[in-house]
Amino acid sequence: MSGPLRVAMIIQAYYPHVGGAERQLMALVPLLQARGIEINILTRRYPGLKPLEMIGGAPVHRLPIPGPKAVASTIFTLSALPLLARLRPHLIHAHELLSPATTAVAAKRLFGIPVVAKVLRGGMLGDIDKLKKRRFGPHRLVLLRQRVNAFITISKEIDTELAEIGIEKERRPFIPNGVDTDKFAPIQEHEKQALRQQLNLPEGFMAVFTGRLSPEKRVDQLIAIWPQVRSLNSQAHLIILGTGEQETALQQAAGDGINFRGRVNNVSDYLKTADLFLLPSATEGLSNALLEGMASGLACIATKVGGAPDVIRHEHNGWLVPPDQPEQLQDAILSLCHNAEQRTRFGTAARHEILQNYALTATADKLCRLYERLSSNPISRVTEGKHKKLDYTIHDL
Repeated sequence: MSGPLRVAMIIQAYYPHVGGAERQLMALVPLLQARGIEINILTRRYPGLKPLEMIGGAPVHRLPIPGPKAVASTIFTLSALPLLARLRPHLIHAHELLSPATTAVAAKRLFGIPVVAKVLRGGMLGDIDKLKKRRFGPHRLVLLRQRVNAFITISKEIDTELAEIGIEKERRPFIPNGVDTDKFAPIQEHEKQALRQQLNLPEGFMAVFTGRLSPEKRVDQLIAIWPQVRSLNSQAHLIILGTGEQETALQQAAGDGINFRGRVNNVSDYLKTADLFLLPSATEGLSNALLEGMASGLACIATKVGGAPDVIRHEHNGWLVPPDQPEQLQDAILSLCHNAEQRTRFGTAARHEILQNYALTATADKLCRLYERLSSNPISRVTEGKHKKLDYTIHDL
């Protein structure tokens, strides 16, 4: 292969819009570049953002999305195709089975570029669940099954769902999200107390939630049970990091001992100061926030959804509770709140799990091997001046 391997990343949103998928890609970009991958990122242009911007050493192309959802998706795809023809990537990596994958398979049909699609979430509100419920969704699933070269899975739940719609095992590589284990790492007790003072955080037992403040995260359940936690430990504090559509309502419902910090750029510092990490979601993919909490050596309580059961072994390196069972969530918090020894044991085992199986460098290596394998066929390369005519409709995609 002459020159760097060129990969076009297609993702719904990108920095400064920051969610789990965006944060994971941002963390991977420099590692992939260091391994000889040339990256261009294609995303949606939201109000106030530039059409083209360099972020972390990678060009970010923001494409127009005017009008209602269906029109916006169509315009995004039609704007992306000539750009992809100009960029001539050896491979397209779509982050989600919805609009990004639609655009990717259109490019494959026109230019022969191989496609990798990462499934971001399984179960309720997951990629496949959404497609099954949408108009033309089942037809789109058939086309994805026919045209996507590989579907990246990040959890057993997602792998099972892909198998159920007929995706062969060899097209379901397991490449879980990874975490920077140097940035997210435990610190000594004296360092922890000093950092708490720097961040103006309270003394006493401190639990932390990080993530979007959206309904599926079930932060409202944490807020509802916190008075009971406080009744048995008056020094119990809940720190909530993140923003979202529920932020105002959650702040209005919050009582004593709950501190909202909004969106912060130093999540790792807050995790280093905490005693417990909480993730009460009703649905997840493989939570980056959970991986970061575990890498930071925290005891973690998470609901048994998405990839959490893959990474947490109950009462060995963390605690799993059923989703939408706030009483069990409360009992787990109270149990660990009063047991520092168990928290330490869980946190040590959690960090070991991340180091062994979820390091960001390992994720980058696995992606590179997949990219090299799928882009090795010269038939799959883009050839200038020999693109097919745009002779399809959006419903064909």
